[in-house]
Amino acid sequence: MNTFLSYLVIAALFTLVLLPAFAGIAAERRIDRELRDAERQRSAQPPETPGAARPVMATRRPLAGVWART
Repeated sequence: MNTFLSYLVIAALFTLVLLPAFAGIAAERRIDRELRDAERQRSAQPPETPGAARPVMATRRPLAGVWART
């Protein structure tokens, strides 16, 4: 009985140590899948026509003399 409890404790410790790693791997795979799907949707969009209006993208420039910004 003592040997069985020892094996059970070791298995529980392995589970507690490896569970965060497996959760992280699952999260990484989910993020990779979402990024891959987004890239496919982006490439599947029809090409822009030459005469179509395009949205204006404003660029931000750092303010001169502002010491709090990094």
